[in-house]
Amino acid sequence: MGLDPAWRINQSMASTAHAELEITHGTTVVACRYDEGVVIAGDRRATAGNLISHRSMEKVFPADRWSGVAIAGAAGPALEMVKIFQLQLEHYEKVEGRSLSLEGKANQLSQMVRNHLPAAMQGMAVVPLFAGWDRRRDRGRLFAYDVTGGRYEEDDYVASGSGSLHAKTVIKLGHGGTLERDETVALLIRALFTAADEDSATGGPDSMRGIYPIVATISADGYQEVGEPEIVERFADIVGEFSDEETGS
Repeated sequence: MGLDPAWRINQSMASTAHAELEITHGTTVVACRYDEGVVIAGDRRATAGNLISHRSMEKVFPADRWSGVAIAGAAGPALEMVKIFQLQLEHYEKVEGRSLSLEGKANQLSQMVRNHLPAAMQGMAVVPLFAGWDRRRDRGRLFAYDVTGGRYEEDDYVASGSGSLHAKTVIKLGHGGTLERDETVALLIRALFTAADEDSATGGPDSMRGIYPIVATISADGYQEVGEPEIVERFADIVGEFSDEETGS
C-alpha cells in the first residue's frame, strides 16, 4: 500500500523548513591561567549557516564578582543560560549570605548544560567555558564542558567553538610555563587572531567598525574587563609582525 501523497508533501515541506532554519551560533572562546588568576576571551562574530548574522555579539560575561563564563554554540539558548546562571548565583548569595564556592558554581553550570541536552540533540548545542578565582584555594581555575553536562577541569588553558583547534594550538605553543597577566592577555589575543585567520566563523579585529574581542581577567581583585585601548595595541603589534614577515624585514 502506497504512502499518502499529502504525507509525502508535508514531510518534504518539514525537511525544507528545517534546512532553511539557520540558527545563530557563537564561535570561538578561550581561557588560560596565569600566575595570579585567569584570562578569558572571545571573538565577536556570530554566524547563521554561511552568513554573518552578528558582528558584535558578546560571548564573555561575569557570572559574579569572582567568576566568568564564555559561550559557544547556539546563541539564543546560550545567552538565556548565562542570564539564568547569573541570577541563580545572585539568589544564592542573597539567601545564604555568602557566595557559592567556585566548585559549586562549576557544578551548577554543568547541571544547566545537562538539562539543555534535548535541545542540543536537535542541533542547538551550548558548550560554555567557566573560569574563576577560587578564594578557598587562592588560585585561578578553568572548567570545560560537553553537551551532556560533563565537567572537566583544565590545568592551564581551554578553548571551545569552531575556531578552538587553531586557538588552542597557538596557546599550547606559546604557553611554556608560568605566565604573567600581560603575557597571557597577549597570547589569547594572538590565539583569536589566528583562529579568525583560519576559521571563517571566527571574527577578527574590525578596526573600521571598532569591534574587537572581549577579554577579561579574574583574580583576587575580581572580574575585570580588559580595556579596548590595550586590546587594540595588542592587535597592532600582531599585525606589525605579520607585515614584517610579508616584507621579509
